[in-house]
Amino acid sequence: MASRGKSARSSGTSVFKDPTTLDLGADLATAADNWLEHLAHARGYTRETLAAYERDLRQFVSFLAMHLDYTPCLADLAQVDAKTIRAFLAARRKQGARSRSLSRTLSALRTFFRWLESERHVKNRALQQVTLPKVGQTLPKPLTVKDAARVVGGDNTNPDAALDDDWISIRDTAVLLLLYGAGLRISEALGLTAADAPTAGRDVIIIAGKGGKQRMVPILPVTQQAIARYIALCPYPLSGDDPLFLGAKGGALSPRIIQLAMQRMRLNLGLPDTATPHALRHSFATHLLASGADLRQIQELLGHASLSTTQIYTAVDRDRLLAVYDAAHPRQSAELPAHHLEENGD
Repeated sequence: MASRGKSARSSGTSVFKDPTTLDLGADLATAADNWLEHLAHARGYTRETLAAYERDLRQFVSFLAMHLDYTPCLADLAQVDAKTIRAFLAARRKQGARSRSLSRTLSALRTFFRWLESERHVKNRALQQVTLPKVGQTLPKPLTVKDAARVVGGDNTNPDAALDDDWISIRDTAVLLLLYGAGLRISEALGLTAADAPTAGRDVIIIAGKGGKQRMVPILPVTQQAIARYIALCPYPLSGDDPLFLGAKGGALSPRIIQLAMQRMRLNLGLPDTATPHALRHSFATHLLASGADLRQIQELLGHASLSTTQIYTAVDRDRLLAVYDAAHPRQSAELPAHHLEENGD
């Protein structure tokens, strides 16, 4: 069935990186374009997530084309069974894909098939019969309070920068303060517009996170001051819907620039390899929890859809407490006397 919406492919504004690389029948190609447009505009998915979902769909369709020995169309998706999906996942695992990647791939395909059903293109629930691969829990690796303070303290992100480039160091500090002081994702911080700028008198901003989920985020005075200082020194005009944070040539600031700034700080400040921009968001949550913040409050501040996602920080804090205990307890390296054990059996 042909798509009812306007095709991104026919309009020349496809959200695919390179749609010509997809081996799709015409109706499936149109549906795939419209699905990604839906995720981008109606669901607010980030560019990175869209690229990952496009890649997952391309890999599945390529496998299906080899399996069928012809270019698949929408009607072929209606006939896909659980055995074929499991064979696809097995093939991806042989290529080196790990459980976390396969889990995301399966989630992407489920999202696509649900959308196809909602648009009355195809109804096929075979994906629901395939369980998600088990993914081991990876604990976040936050910085210590001391190291986080050094990162956002403006010690400098590039000590060799020329005097004319000072605004760049100030810009980077302002971005890092948003990551640690407000718990923003780097895409959220760099997605702010000039009109969104949280300067003096604006201590709360509205952030649209993953899936378009909105949340209110308080901004610390020190962050407001850093952003105001950056705006005052930025050599390019900032107004309206223009990006708040600009690169050296005046274009939108790339996340890679902030990643490189953190890489330099790891060398200059002797930080661990786990000190990344996203580690500042982890640090924000972990340090709040350690200071007595409620888990529900942290969930709201981070924009997590489920409390179970936020609960991972309780494990991080527990490990930190045990490490402190092992290092500081006066008996940690000595065996208790036998008579003490007898008298205190509990």
